[in-house]
Amino acid sequence: MSSLSELSQLYDLTDRLIEKASKDEIAETARLLAVNLSHYQMKYGELPLDETMAMIDVEKPSPEQTEMLANGMKNLIGLLGNVVMGLDEPRH
Repeated sequence: MSSLSELSQLYDLTDRLIEKASKDEIAETARLLAVNLSHYQMKYGELPLDETMAMIDVEKPSPEQTEMLANGMKNLIGLLGNVVMGLDEPRH
């Protein structure tokens, strides 16, 4: 389970990676996240994005929301880190 403190640390790390990344690296990361989302939707169906979007600006997220936000940041950190560090070569 993720805490608000861990979530804050994940957001800080995400911000640092984004500052280091070029526009092309951020675009490549967005494409990878889009493909991951598409894969999930093809396997399991559409995601309720209205609920997800409403959760983003919640002042004090519930434990479940905190966990979801932390997992999302971990996904972003992993993909962005791979792209920025050159571990994921562009495919086009």
